[in-house]
Amino acid sequence: MKVISYNLRKHKAADELAALVEQHDPDLLCLQECLTTSLPERIGSLQLVDATQGNRLGLALYSRTAMFHVEDVRTVGLKKSLHDRVLRPAHERVLGARLRDIDSGRAFVVASFHAAPLTALNSLRRHQIRAALDALAELGTGLPILMMGDYNYPVFKENLSQNISRHGYAMTLSDDHTYTRYRVFRGHYDFATSTGFRIDRMQTLPQGVSDHRPVVVEAELD
Repeated sequence: MKVISYNLRKHKAADELAALVEQHDPDLLCLQECLTTSLPERIGSLQLVDATQGNRLGLALYSRTAMFHVEDVRTVGLKKSLHDRVLRPAHERVLGARLRDIDSGRAFVVASFHAAPLTALNSLRRHQIRAALDALAELGTGLPILMMGDYNYPVFKENLSQNISRHGYAMTLSDDHTYTRYRVFRGHYDFATSTGFRIDRMQTLPQGVSDHRPVVVEAELD
């Protein structure tokens, strides 16, 4: 299956979605920083599974209806940073769904994730990642999980990878940096954590109007 994740930068890149889906033909689409009330029900062959409702900048998840049956959806609020408490941009930082592959009959969990901004400590983001994965595991005991999105984790990724590995998950980075701003700040901010999946490829796509670049994962259930 092919999954694209994209932070729309306060919905500014929303007009790129139709072309992105047409060109890369994903089976799943995970979005961050979108105005959920302005999202279309369909983008090409993809149907909106669900979107957060309580955020100024929300999350959304699309899936290919001919390929997957949606069994359950869950939105999760995570521990807040000071930025969240003052400006209240986002409380629901995880949107997950349990899907069943129509052909194989196998179920799995996929999620769009947006960690606290860079003003927060890495320790808070590590807590959010673990809490998010724990919440997604409740959607189906023992099911494969793939969580993609904006992790806002620019440095010390080796420590994060080791921490995630101790909890039974793998962290996958794409082939090039995913974030560029002011031509100075750049790095791998958007990546994937998974269990029960074989990640064959993770690629960073060309940059549009967002400060984040879309990433695409090609993965198979183990």
